[in-house]
Amino acid sequence: MDCHVEKDLARGVAPLEVRIGGVDRELHVVTGAFGFTGRYITRRLLAEGRRVLTLTAQPEQASPFGRDVSVAPFSFDNPARLASSLCGAAVLYNTYWVRFDWGGESYERAVENTRTLFAAAREAGVRRVVHVSITNPSEDSPFGYFRGKALLERELRESGVSHAILRPAVVFGPEDILINNIAWIVRRLPFFAVPGNGRYGLQPIYVDDLAALAVENGSRRDDCTLDAVGPETFGFEELVALIARSVGRRPRVLHVGPGTAYALTRVVGRLVGDVLLTREEIDGLMADLLVSGGAPTGATRLSDWLRANAATVGRRYASELARHYRRSAGEGGSSARNKTGSA
Repeated sequence: MDCHVEKDLARGVAPLEVRIGGVDRELHVVTGAFGFTGRYITRRLLAEGRRVLTLTAQPEQASPFGRDVSVAPFSFDNPARLASSLCGAAVLYNTYWVRFDWGGESYERAVENTRTLFAAAREAGVRRVVHVSITNPSEDSPFGYFRGKALLERELRESGVSHAILRPAVVFGPEDILINNIAWIVRRLPFFAVPGNGRYGLQPIYVDDLAALAVENGSRRDDCTLDAVGPETFGFEELVALIARSVGRRPRVLHVGPGTAYALTRVVGRLVGDVLLTREEIDGLMADLLVSGGAPTGATRLSDWLRANAATVGRRYASELARHYRRSAGEGGSSARNKTGSA
């Protein structure tokens, strides 16, 4: 397509073809730069001197980066406008996804929206796409999250665009939901219900390690797929115990069936006005899909991070619905389940 820059694309930010000190600054596009994973990717790109544009469902939202990041809407319903927004971009970092079906958002809609995004990137001549997926995706999976991610991996591989696919399991950091809300629960309740035997694994990665991996792979040219996982692997019950010790609590662990666990999460969910876990997320967690058979690609240990952040983690509840659904399912839809399934 004949790329051009729309003057009103960004909110008062310099045009995309701007030159700084006589040197062209390469444009990188991040979906959900005001969210969880996208925010850390954006910080690293700005530190490298890149120009950054974010695609977001909330273009009117106040930017944590001020005028340093240009803003454009997703425009999934207007592929030509979406392609125009991507014109001139060297790399697209895609963190867009939804954690679960809710309201008007669904995995099926997220798959179609992402297909539209990939097609727009190809049309706009984007050189490379870095796509955040999930560990162990499968088109035959009974779980919509993992099945949808697998469909999109195939879509990207068949697009002809140079790409890197990153597969995180659980993403942790100051703004995460899963680790924070486990800490929130053990701070307040004398017991913690663990579905099944609690031995199914999770291999969490620190959000800035994931961001570093994304930016590094944005500079490569070869097509690649790699798991984005940290150096520690925990059974779920072991993870709960670690978090509890870190915040000075010793809740009694109750092993319950997945149906009972789901019923309990719904009770707490009603109290806080949120969805703690869906039944599909509990079943997916118990299917041992959040671990990797490969070498760690992140260096930060969750155990070290919890010790350093013990005073603050879990002090406040982190609402999935308030953060991603009541505003919009697209913003910050960190595909890596910072949930049970990240950003």
